[in-house]
Amino acid sequence: MPEAVIVATARSPIGRAVKGSLRDLRPDDLATTIVDAALAKVPQLDRTLIEDLYLGCGLPGGEQGFNMARVVATKLGLDGLPGATVTRYCSSSLQTTRMAFHAIKAGEGDIFVSAGVETVSRFARGSSDGLPPEAAALVGGGWDNPYFAEARARTASYAQGGQVWHDPREDGAVPDVYIAMGQTAENLAQLKGISREEMDEFGVRSQNLAEKAIADGFWEREITPVTLPDGSVVSKDDGPRAGVSLEAVSTLKPVFRPDGRVTAGNCCPLNDGAAAVVIMSDTKARELGVTPLARIVATGVTALSPEIMGLGPVEASKQALRRAGMTIDDVDLVEINEAFAAQVIPSYQDLNIPLDKLNVNGGAIAIGHPFGMTGARITGTLLNSLHWHDKSIGLETMCVGGGQGMALILERLS
Repeated sequence: MPEAVIVATARSPIGRAVKGSLRDLRPDDLATTIVDAALAKVPQLDRTLIEDLYLGCGLPGGEQGFNMARVVATKLGLDGLPGATVTRYCSSSLQTTRMAFHAIKAGEGDIFVSAGVETVSRFARGSSDGLPPEAAALVGGGWDNPYFAEARARTASYAQGGQVWHDPREDGAVPDVYIAMGQTAENLAQLKGISREEMDEFGVRSQNLAEKAIADGFWEREITPVTLPDGSVVSKDDGPRAGVSLEAVSTLKPVFRPDGRVTAGNCCPLNDGAAAVVIMSDTKARELGVTPLARIVATGVTALSPEIMGLGPVEASKQALRRAGMTIDDVDLVEINEAFAAQVIPSYQDLNIPLDKLNVNGGAIAIGHPFGMTGARITGTLLNSLHWHDKSIGLETMCVGGGQGMALILERLS
């Protein structure tokens, strides 16, 4: 049975949404630039041999609508390259890597591109904060917004009884699983007894580690500079803030509930960005003389109640570890997507991950979380970190809006 190996990765800088450095770039243009950059790292590859292009996007619509993967293929001049756009919200481009992994293991192809993009800056407008109502509900917004009426009812019931409650609907209507993500973080803080101080400390850790990693030259190793329509070039992430202190972060007001614990200092911002991963069978890599960066060992995907979606990494990671025949002690470095400190803290604690193995260069609280980009971005960051620290086994995992978790285990090869 062939092995699936990663032979190249690339990512754009991550911009702040609406006011950030990438706000003037269309998502399809941004994704095309980054896929092209990843493929350029494999000069031995005849691009016409690529079997399929999978593109993750958290919230397809507007400029992110239609089948953007096929748009990217044609923009690359590859009219014969199929494309599929996939949404599994926060893990969309981890799902696309999983699809390539499965296709190769099944013997149904040798060369795939897994990519992801999100440009929140260019979402279709429609609400007071510049986002469409469905996007505002997912990422947060005012708790008094009528759009959150059911989420308020579900959350209140959950908080009172400590049990997950799903609102029964009439006429077979679909339940509202996409509760505002900030509310699910507040639920976890309450359920797991995570204090505001613990969350703030984790947020400061992320910023401080990312600041150090920038100074050390870690992040620039994985960033592809992007040219804007006006000809200027963006080569750095907008997000990490220098000199963040616990004293300053502790003064921030709660974002999602008047008496809550989630603030702008302990959760990720809204962002724009794209990333790509080139995946081959090990036999094709040998045939082409391409040196693999890593082997995909195993993946996992699980689900849980939407109200506590932030615990998704726990069971997904356990599933992937079982499939790999490993325990958490076999893993050298772990990347958990930092949607909220309130969900990362109980996740790494439940998995018994030592802090000195976790997000050792900072995470999404500092650099950002463009939904569709994040899976592929973290894969590249994990490989970068394994090489930087001369380690072998890495675990990537994340929670997923709507109540899911995904995980991927990699073995570094070069």
